Amino acid sequence: MCIHSVRSWPSSAVVRRASHFRLGPLDESEITKMDATGVRNKKRDTLLRGMHAIAFAQFSFAVYYDHTYTVVPRHIARMHDAYGGRFKFLTFWNAILQAVFFFVCLLNDFGGSNELSPAKRPILRRVKDFIHASFGFPVAMFVGVTFWALMFVDRELVLPAAVDPYFPWWLNHLMHTLIMVTTVLEMIVAPRQYPKRLSGLGGLLIFMASYLVWLLIIYAKSEIWVYPVMEVLSWPQRVGFFVVLFLFTAILYILGEYLDRLIWGRAKKSVGKSAKKKKSK
Repeated sequence: MCIHSVRSWPSSAVVRRASHFRLGPLDESEITKMDATGVRNKKRDTLLRGMHAIAFAQFSFAVYYDHTYTVVPRHIARMHDAYGGRFKFLTFWNAILQAVFFFVCLLNDFGGSNELSPAKRPILRRVKDFIHASFGFPVAMFVGVTFWALMFVDRELVLPAAVDPYFPWWLNHLMHTLIMVTTVLEMIVAPRQYPKRLSGLGGLLIFMASYLVWLLIIYAKSEIWVYPVMEVLSWPQRVGFFVVLFLFTAILYILGEYLDRLIWGRAKKSVGKSAKKKKSK
């Protein structure tokens, strides 16, 4: 059989002939499905790149604006002028964290992999997965939930009304509302592989413990608590408050694990089963 004659066959004949020679049991419906899957993957990749670019831009701008233009006079709120600058606030730490995370997402979009369960995850994908699981999701949810919960109880405990002229409402929502929206969207549209719980929770608790030590350093340097709620608590109450917050972050980490299984678990299982079938053939 000459090569020229094979080239002259219609595509359907090639598929049937390939199946006859055991090059793979493909039929036209399977080829159509493969084409549709390729189109969906391209659309998903475009969506991810757009979302990651927007999220990176908005959090980078929030960090820049907050650091450069948010200046609260000392007579309005003493803690804003205390030792540490904007780096006193977990909100600011988190905004930096989210900007770094979505930059890593962009790098992974172009140089890594967004496959559901790649056989070998590229280093960018491994870094992205770990950051989102250990820091990105739980810290963003912690900052957003605790901020709005305290605002509901008594806003003077977290963001006094006197600060409003110096801290724009849109910046407030960028740093306390959209952080939750973007991290949940990331959970929904992009798959990830969670680390072992010990390493994931360990990374999160180290991060939170580092911030707690930083709070104590600021208090030792300036005798001012970063958050007004700490002023109304005794030392035993503060210790209990910190313990509760640490437990809450751990719960948020486990919630992230649960959501990941809920959203991606079935798809990952089906991919795993198909991979086993291919190996067995």
